[in-house]
Amino acid sequence: MQGDGSRNAEELEAHLLALVRSAREQASEDPFRNPVLAMALAITRRFDRGEISEKDLDGLFERLRAAALGDRAERLRAYVELGNTSVPDSVVPSRLAAAIGEGEFENFAALIHRTAFAIVFTAHPTFGMPRTVAALLAQAASLPEESARAELIDRAAALSTRPDAPITLDVEFDQACEAANNARLALDGFNGALIGAARARWPGRWTEIDPRPFAVASWVGCDTDGRTDIGWWDTLRYRLISKRMQFDRVLRDLPDIPACRAARTLAEGARAAVERQLAVAPRLDEKPSLEAVHRFALGLIIERDHALTDAGPLVTALTEGIAQAEDDTARKALMVLRAGVTTHGLSNALPHFRLNASQIHNAVRRVIDLDGEPADPAQRRSHLASIHRLLNDVRPVAVDFGALAAERASAARLMMTIAQILKHVDGTHPVRFLIAETETGYTLLAALWLARHYGIADKLEITPLFETASALEQGIRVLDDALRNPHWRQYLKRIGRLTVQFGYSDSGRYVGQLAATFWIERLRLRITEMLVQNGLADIELAIFDTHGESIGRGAHPTSLRDRLAYLAPEDAHSRNREAGIRTRLESSFQGTDGYLLFGTPALASASVARIAEHVYALDDISDVALGNPAEDRATVKDPIYAEPDFALEFFTVVRQEMEALVEDSGYAALLGTFGPSLIDRTGSRPVARQSDSGGPARVTHPRQMRAIPNNAILHQLGFLANSLHGVGRAAGRVPDLFRDMCRSSPRFSRAFRLVQHAAAVSDLDVLRAYIDTLDPAVWLERARRTQKDFRRDELVVISGALERLDLATSLRGLFGRLTRDWLTLRTAAPDLTGMSARLTLLHALRLALIHRIWFLAVHIPGFRPHAGITREQLLERFLRLDIDGCLKLLDDIFPVTPDPTLGLNFGEPVGPRDVGTYEAEHANLFEPIRRMFAQVREISGIIQHEVGSFG
Repeated sequence: MQGDGSRNAEELEAHLLALVRSAREQASEDPFRNPVLAMALAITRRFDRGEISEKDLDGLFERLRAAALGDRAERLRAYVELGNTSVPDSVVPSRLAAAIGEGEFENFAALIHRTAFAIVFTAHPTFGMPRTVAALLAQAASLPEESARAELIDRAAALSTRPDAPITLDVEFDQACEAANNARLALDGFNGALIGAARARWPGRWTEIDPRPFAVASWVGCDTDGRTDIGWWDTLRYRLISKRMQFDRVLRDLPDIPACRAARTLAEGARAAVERQLAVAPRLDEKPSLEAVHRFALGLIIERDHALTDAGPLVTALTEGIAQAEDDTARKALMVLRAGVTTHGLSNALPHFRLNASQIHNAVRRVIDLDGEPADPAQRRSHLASIHRLLNDVRPVAVDFGALAAERASAARLMMTIAQILKHVDGTHPVRFLIAETETGYTLLAALWLARHYGIADKLEITPLFETASALEQGIRVLDDALRNPHWRQYLKRIGRLTVQFGYSDSGRYVGQLAATFWIERLRLRITEMLVQNGLADIELAIFDTHGESIGRGAHPTSLRDRLAYLAPEDAHSRNREAGIRTRLESSFQGTDGYLLFGTPALASASVARIAEHVYALDDISDVALGNPAEDRATVKDPIYAEPDFALEFFTVVRQEMEALVEDSGYAALLGTFGPSLIDRTGSRPVARQSDSGGPARVTHPRQMRAIPNNAILHQLGFLANSLHGVGRAAGRVPDLFRDMCRSSPRFSRAFRLVQHAAAVSDLDVLRAYIDTLDPAVWLERARRTQKDFRRDELVVISGALERLDLATSLRGLFGRLTRDWLTLRTAAPDLTGMSARLTLLHALRLALIHRIWFLAVHIPGFRPHAGITREQLLERFLRLDIDGCLKLLDDIFPVTPDPTLGLNFGEPVGPRDVGTYEAEHANLFEPIRRMFAQVREISGIIQHEVGSFG
């Protein structure tokens, strides 16, 4: 079974998959047998006998990558419903076209003039695949011919699935820009289709419309929540690059006709000025000197007027070009260009800034004489009263680059950065200001004080992020406390919009994905009631859902159509409509996985088409386009809303079970023992903190790690607890009603499809195999059974090291908790599908490699304590898969090059030296460990594609 040919790799794959199926069949008859661990043992024995070599794995991995990537390309294609037809996806949705045919011009013009949806590109650390592989995957999904798709997948399969390194903020920004460019092209296509339909329907008035139904935004380079490595100069540079891209777009698409001369001259001059500003901008990898800051500041100020700081003059020039153009083709092209500029100002994508509530509190603390935390109920009233007094007397201060360079408080510095961007880069539109972990109305009022203090309150959309369990529970009180303040009410009326942000990562991992969605919907309904009660139904309500691409972070896995409907439930939407509240929806697309949906023009057009179909559903557009009053329309209620007690109890049980799981010490052990080492770094954020002994800090609670690695580790361990756990107990309470809702309720059945998808990539046998790998008793039992003396010694040493880690009891308790809930779920939903043989094989292969790494680690020679690390501690770090750190340490302890001081006369008697080198240890132990660990991480990348997302 050895060799280099593809035939051998094919035979090896078939052989191993047959072993998986055989192991499963035997386990069905032997309840004490774990088929995955048995499979890992079978692979280990084949390694020992030389039946499988490292070279064989290379060919096998290529085949497994091709299968995983091919399936993912097909899923991506189906997800956005990219068909094999030549009809472009940018055509007007049929429902909207019908409304155009029946409606009045003024109604239609007003309908498409308002931005109803924003596509937001965010950059959580989810860049889990190489850029080249992502590009090939997107291209393959975009091709109609199956053979052409297969050819691209074969090219991708020859490459590693491990992410690029290093992933810098510049790399993330470049990828976000590529996705935004494709999204902007798709928006241009859709706007062009709207204009074309209007021309056919109203040939005398079509040039009067100014469509801006959708927008593109991004927070890449502007998100400073939880990080201090983004300088204000970096943010300014990114905004200038985005500005330059907007001028590039204008110059590229301007028709070459005399009517466009003024617009072209204006855009060329502005672009040249921006280029001069960028020439003096500090780079990301340098902390600029005061002289560099001064030079950059002067460049921004001197070139300010030439570079434009408002899109108004450019819009005027384009409007004049439309009036002067002599043919409809040129007029339409100019109208599409104008739509892009009026929607996005002088930016390729609108900016979203983000930071944490604690940073806001810290910035205001220096001017407010109060102790304690604003979120403390005992301090609530005093903080609200104090910030009200500050708002009564606030006066704007001047902001210059010197003050910005000197400012130390992160929130104040970000406010000043925004002030300088509005003043010197682009002040066309208000800027979004997102505040993570908003749990008190004081935070919103404090942000308003800072905005007024720096003179930007009229240009800042202050947006709370409700994500934690506490925020979802207390969110309405947060908004109510702010609304009781007259300054906040005046601010909302002046800005014309209340924007709220819902997060799915922390909420999903702490209360469970299904429960999080329910609490988010509940909060949305209460916000609608609050606006009506406060006489604010005339302001726009913007809902920004910052879910990720996976079910572990909130995005629906079956289709973009389902995803949009899942995030914007019809009941919440209809209540807003009945109250007369205009709603703007925004949705984030994160990292490589999210950008794939806009990875090519074809994918982007299909994605925009699905968004358009969702936004312009017939019952939504009839009010405006046809002039029908909302109250005249009957609404069919989803059965789930007729059973509010069932919904409340069901999702409360899921939440309770998930909260209990999070507090289980075994859950922290499962996530933190070697889980973080299974995944590569997938973003520019700083890595997790280290322990005093130099290795990764031991995780004692899930809150010690970020949400994305938390979710990614569950994917890698083969059981998606944050999407599955608690659903069994909740369903088991009323199984008949549960099954009824799965059949008859679109809302509930759509939610349950997340569970079905999670179940399809989960397997308790896989999870048990990882848990047993950390159980010293399993290794002792294996030592008792082995016939090989050398292997018996290795197994006993590993068992002793695992004993010192002391994880087995808590992990066994955790497995019991998960199993009981899973069994109840399988009883309530017996048709759930399980993990594929191919994905099971990947887990078994990786376990076998981990075991082989541990076998080799046992043979590391003894050494004196080095940097405070003993051999026993080093072995424990090997068991936690801190392989890179261990190998770095071993390179120091066992050098492969001779001591450079040997043979030199230092004028004294020669002291002790390590005279030897350790080529044998490196060749026989350290290098094989390094190669196998690379294979472990390679399998993690393939598993990511099998699951369909990272984190």
